[in-house]
Amino acid sequence: MKTPARIEPLVVDGLVDSVLRQLMSGKEAMVYVVQCGDEIRCAKVYKEANKRGFHTAVDYTEGRKVKNSRQARAMAKRSRYGREEQEAAWQHAEVDALRRLAAAGVRVPTPYQFHEGVLLMELVADEDGEPAPRLNDLALSAEDALRFHAELIRQVVRMLCAGIVHGDLSEYNVLVDAAGPVIIDLPQAVDAAANNNARRMLERDVDNLSAYFGQFAPELLATRYGPEIWTLYENGALHPDSPLTGRFEEAEVEVNLDEVIQVIDAAQAEEEARQVGRLRAANEGLPPPDEV
Repeated sequence: MKTPARIEPLVVDGLVDSVLRQLMSGKEAMVYVVQCGDEIRCAKVYKEANKRGFHTAVDYTEGRKVKNSRQARAMAKRSRYGREEQEAAWQHAEVDALRRLAAAGVRVPTPYQFHEGVLLMELVADEDGEPAPRLNDLALSAEDALRFHAELIRQVVRMLCAGIVHGDLSEYNVLVDAAGPVIIDLPQAVDAAANNNARRMLERDVDNLSAYFGQFAPELLATRYGPEIWTLYENGALHPDSPLTGRFEEAEVEVNLDEVIQVIDAAQAEEEARQVGRLRAANEGLPPPDEV
């Protein structure tokens, strides 16, 4: 096929020999199968910001580190330079996440090079060397559903132990090769410690898995792995091999209603006294008490 314009620089620089075919088009990128010497790899070409599906990207980018204060100021001002830097940071996030997760033992594609906005990475293949199917393209038995679900929950735990939450995990972001599930698509991955949305996103990821696999193994629909995993993480007790039950009950906190009412009454009395002081000061031509 004709070489897409975004991949041409990689051909010129000798990183890609030829483009064999388009593999998929997602909400963040176009993926192509490419020939690199003796190997078949994937080339992921990121879409421009206004063409991506993540219109609420601020939820995902919160807490991400930037190179320097100049970059941070430019991003905050949304200047042209700031937008370019923000786009570069979005693209680099997946490369960084893939490297960290691979080192943590999470099953993700191996990243090779990132060049001119294109990520060259491993082609996850089936036993015949063809691109591995996505999870949603498979018909599963109850036994396979339970096995894959357990494997993916363990991958989620390992990701969180590495400080990362996928943020968009579902049956569409998982490939299945001969060894089992492989997690893909991580440009929106969030920093578990620095992003205030991390817990919500982790629980959503886990709920997505339970809902999908629950179609084949209904008992999974009643599980609550998300809050169980996050509570262990928050308490510093989560490890890659932490045993999980899928059961979780919210801790009941007894509320002292009388004490709550006393706090509210005290706050109201304080505000009333402040208003009286302001009124007296105004009548006497004095500055408000809180400006003295």
